[in-house]
Amino acid sequence: MVTELLTTEKTNRAIPYLAVHDAEHALEFYAKAFGAKEVSERIPWEGKIGHAELEIEGARVMLADEFPAYNKSPKTLGGTSVGIHVDVNDVDEFFARAVEAGAKVLQPIKDEPYGRICKLEDPFGHTWFFSTPPELRGSGVRSS
Repeated sequence: MVTELLTTEKTNRAIPYLAVHDAEHALEFYAKAFGAKEVSERIPWEGKIGHAELEIEGARVMLADEFPAYNKSPKTLGGTSVGIHVDVNDVDEFFARAVEAGAKVLQPIKDEPYGRICKLEDPFGHTWFFSTPPELRGSGVRSS
């Protein structure tokens, strides 16, 4: 017998799964720098963090300690070719907090037609883009 669907809208999305050298330190950094909140119980594996999930202004991110047989961090690989993009309510405030916490500036805040954006690198080698789209700022792109 067919039951009623709870929703007809597909909610699939890509969720980044980060490998880091020190997941405990990464979780602390992401909380301080990005305001991340853990949203699941950590799953231990081989004496390390095998899985953790966080949210940054509603965007979900998963992470684990590096396990060379399964995943490799940007530090082990010598960099990353992937950037994680998160829309935030106030990129200026977000940028200041992240830099104060130790994020490396790869691109200072600048205005683009699609919003106000910056590019940062975390201490674990992951590249992040944070932006505030014009519709979140209310009056379009402001001048620098």
